[in-house]
Amino acid sequence: MQTDNEKYNETVQPNTAFLNELKAKLPEFFTKEGSFDLDKFKNQLKDKNINELSEGYQLDFIGKDYARRQAGEMPSTVIVPDEKQNQGEGKNSKNLFFTGDNLEVLRHLQNNYQNKIDVIYIDPPYNTGSDGFVYPDSFEYSDDKLKDMFGLDDDQVERLKSIQGKSSHSAWLTFMYPRLVLAKRVLSPDGVIFISIDDNEQANLTMLMNEIFGDINLVANIHCQLSTTQGMKVRAAKQGNIVKNAEYILCYTKNGRKNVAKHPIYDFRPEYDEHYSLYKKDDGTICHLSDVYDYHYPKDLNTKEPLGLGEAYEKSDDFKNFVRSHLANIVRSDKIGNIFDTESLSNGKWKKVEHNNRTYFLTVDSKGKMKQLLLLKDSWGTADDFYKNEGLRKIRGNWWPDFYIDMGNVSKEGGVKFNNGKKPVRLIYQLIKMVSNKNDIILDFFAGSATTADAVMRLNATDNGNRKFIMIQLPVKTYHENKDGKRIPTKGGVEAFKEGYKSIDEISRKRIEISAGTIVKNKGLSLPKDFDGSFKHYRVVKPVKQTLEDIEDFDLNNTNLFTDMVDGFSSKSLGIEGNATGEDTILTTWLAKDGYPFDADVQDINFGNYTAHKVEDNRLYLINEGWGSNQTKELLNQLGTHQLEIQSVVLFGYSFNVAELRELENGLKQLDSKVTLIKRY
Repeated sequence: MQTDNEKYNETVQPNTAFLNELKAKLPEFFTKEGSFDLDKFKNQLKDKNINELSEGYQLDFIGKDYARRQAGEMPSTVIVPDEKQNQGEGKNSKNLFFTGDNLEVLRHLQNNYQNKIDVIYIDPPYNTGSDGFVYPDSFEYSDDKLKDMFGLDDDQVERLKSIQGKSSHSAWLTFMYPRLVLAKRVLSPDGVIFISIDDNEQANLTMLMNEIFGDINLVANIHCQLSTTQGMKVRAAKQGNIVKNAEYILCYTKNGRKNVAKHPIYDFRPEYDEHYSLYKKDDGTICHLSDVYDYHYPKDLNTKEPLGLGEAYEKSDDFKNFVRSHLANIVRSDKIGNIFDTESLSNGKWKKVEHNNRTYFLTVDSKGKMKQLLLLKDSWGTADDFYKNEGLRKIRGNWWPDFYIDMGNVSKEGGVKFNNGKKPVRLIYQLIKMVSNKNDIILDFFAGSATTADAVMRLNATDNGNRKFIMIQLPVKTYHENKDGKRIPTKGGVEAFKEGYKSIDEISRKRIEISAGTIVKNKGLSLPKDFDGSFKHYRVVKPVKQTLEDIEDFDLNNTNLFTDMVDGFSSKSLGIEGNATGEDTILTTWLAKDGYPFDADVQDINFGNYTAHKVEDNRLYLINEGWGSNQTKELLNQLGTHQLEIQSVVLFGYSFNVAELRELENGLKQLDSKVTLIKRY
């Protein structure tokens, strides 16, 4: 037989996801049979004086209808809890890490996280030809089925199948489309999504986002210069090439809100041009930002003598200019300096400077140049006081991401070196800080090395926030096996393989662990009491072939059960780590399906020697085999005497024969209080 989700997926059409969303928002335009009343809709548009035939344009690509259909399908996977992590280090954590295909995970999250995610940041494959992206879908449908689903002819079927295993623009768009549709669905009404991209797919991604989110929801196309290497620019100029040292971050909202910043973004250049590489000084001269960062220590404005720390800097005698130009490295929070304790200032790295009755702490490099500047709150007051006193402006809108405390680029994670391609944690930190509140949920479904999780934890540690992160990462292997069965590291996985990591998601989780440990060590007693530096871990996988065959052969009318179907969903049977029983997996998957959070209050209820699971005085789950007449009588007795208050009983159909089902179903129907029986396969 087929599972419930398989039966549903057979009915899915390219417009199913759209119609479901439309029905939720405009139910008055649907008939009792579930059909959309187009004539009624057109009449309503005419009543509102709207021309539904106005000109427009849209993005078309090979595989678009297939991608639209994927956005409407239900998951074909199960959620397997990592009981070792979840009952250990992650037991009390509200953060989540999913190992698996992000499309499948997003399908699961449609139920328990719909309209609940506040901020999404993703760094998807750029489809550059060198990043390893190929379209992963194997099109597990016959040609006849594809023709029937999409109304295609033979040539069109071949064109659709041509993107399989390819990295064309159509393949990339087909890959991204359903994921972005589902991302929009989980985003809250006031939510914001950021997507990193480069030149190769930036234009296509903008059109795709305009179609899914609407161009009215485009907030900004943020330009990010990720490299200022002068040598690279010189070499490129000599070769007659244009330097490509920038990427983009597309920012969209869900409700047309243009002003997304919940916290002001400060820009410290008194005047600047729209090209972020130039800086206009007070004397009207123009210099590059790299020059601005080269100031040495200032001279005292009265004596013209150095302030006791290093040589006088060369490019300005104005102390305000000096402070202003180095403000990028001031440690900022609600109160300036309050994230540094006395101990950290007395470790010898910070040099104290008194000037005009104000206190500065500086760090220097080996050449005597300033690296970091810290102002104490007792000498400056609030951050806003400082900006006001120094005549600096608050601005909203586009901003330069390097203008923030330098948290450092990630060059090594979990013992694995990364020479390039890692997003600066300060960049994502600033994005999240700009648009989030302290209790928001942050999602990254291309987690990579978990930089987003790192940024969330750092921000929480800085502003006493309680943000939660959800990371999703495909378990891309760091090796392949040759004909002899020997494991050979992949081209990009040599370092990881040497360190013992079998897949990228293992590095991601290790990164979170190391980063959390570093934050706890550095913050010490000033760390928020409820700081969450861990996560619950789940693996999203397809059932193994044997389990699928058992499902296929299952007969509803059998009076006896010959196979323990539940055990087929244990982590051991699925061939993965985690120590989860089949009952754990099924219950976790169903809780998500029924809209419960992953930390829902689940109580065990015993009926003789059978253990059921009650959730929030709402549902009772019966999963394992062993239910019989005695259990049915006890359940009916507790319901009838109001010892047990529930609205529905949900059972795993493969664990019940036809006689047990009928007895339970008939008994529930005789109760005065209505209790619904839900059978799942």
